[in-house]
This record gives sequence, structure tokens and C-alpha cells, in this order.
Amino acid sequence: MAGVDTSKRLRDAVIQDDVKALQGAKGFKDYIALRPEAKISTLCDLEEKMRLAQEAEIQAKALYRSASDAAQKLEWEFHNAVLSMKKSVLAQYGADANEIEAIGYTRKSDRKRPQRQTAATATLKRS
Repeated sequence: MAGVDTSKRLRDAVIQDDVKALQGAKGFKDYIALRPEAKISTLCDLEEKMRLAQEAEIQAKALYRSASDAAQKLEWEFHNAVLSMKKSVLAQYGADANEIEAIGYTRKSDRKRPQRQTAATATLKRS
């Protein structure tokens, strides 16, 4: 089994087949394991450890999802509060105040005004 990639998870079907095989082997009265990892007691211990680890993983995933949902909710609350603050600053100081730049907006007087194009400049830009 040197070519087996143990960095990937086993499919559920494979694990279920292994559990069924262990259940079947438990019924053998004259089974003597030649390898220590093949003993029924060792296999039962490993199965129990595997199940506990899977339960811990499920609980950790649930905690992660809960924490992620809480963080997402707070991120949106913060973002909406900042948008509200920006609207308040805009209303209080006006669109051309220096304070507008401090919150990431561009002052009205600093915006580039559209310029009328003459026929000559329009053809130059197309070329």
C-alpha cells in the first residue's frame, strides 16, 4: 500500500464498508490476528476513536459556522453604520467641505467636469 494517498479523506462508503467488515469479524470465534493492528480489540478502539474524532469535527464545523455567521452579521452592521456616518457628514458639512475627503469622498469642486467636444477633437480621439 505504498501508493495510497493518506492526505485525502476516505469516502463515506469506504468507511461504512470497513465498519461492516469489523462487525462481521467480531462474530468469528477462532480468529487470531497475526498483526497487532488487526486485532479485534485494536480495531474496536480505533473505530471508537474515529467516531469521537468525527463528532468533534462536526461540533467544530458547527461552531465555525456560528462564528462565521456572527462575524458576517457584525461586518454588515459596521458597514451600514459607516454608510450612515458618511451620509451624516455629507449632510452636516456639505459636498464641497474638506471633511468630505477625510471619509473617502471626493469634494464636489475637485471632480472633473465634463467638457464639450468639438468635431475636431472627437475625430482626433477616435484615431
